[in-house]
Amino acid sequence: MTDVTDIARSIRLLVLDVDGVLTDGRLYYSAAGDETKMFHVRDGYGLKQLMKNGIDVAVISGRNSDAVTRRMEELGISHVHQGISDKLPVLEQLLNRLGVKITETAFVGDDAPDLEIMQQVALPVAVADAHDVAIATARIVTRNCGGRGAVREVCDLILAAQSENLHR
Repeated sequence: MTDVTDIARSIRLLVLDVDGVLTDGRLYYSAAGDETKMFHVRDGYGLKQLMKNGIDVAVISGRNSDAVTRRMEELGISHVHQGISDKLPVLEQLLNRLGVKITETAFVGDDAPDLEIMQQVALPVAVADAHDVAIATARIVTRNCGGRGAVREVCDLILAAQSENLHR
């Protein structure tokens, strides 16, 4: 079986779910009905470092959120797909557009809607507080929970594996 470091060395695209991965999975509504989300600054830093080093980042989320749109714009992530119930076809289109193979792709998920992609990519990752079905499908499980630095762990793993090829 291939070592996780060897797989991480070949990653050219990191794809993320949002709720439960980039956030803690809870939905916050104001009295006026406005939705808010909390993102961890360390996750954002890790994602910026990946992109700085030539690794593409994409988001495929089942929900639509203005907060996600704004945060992804702040981070410079242009591959943002929201309101997607069937995520695999969107990933396949993205791979074709970017010229990236599924064997060069990592995905971070947390629940059943992520399983189809997790079963296809080279490096399926579940956050520490993911549902059991995602943990059972993952190649690695982060130490941190979703929205609490889990994505940064994945970024650091990929960057460390590719460190001899990357210039920071």
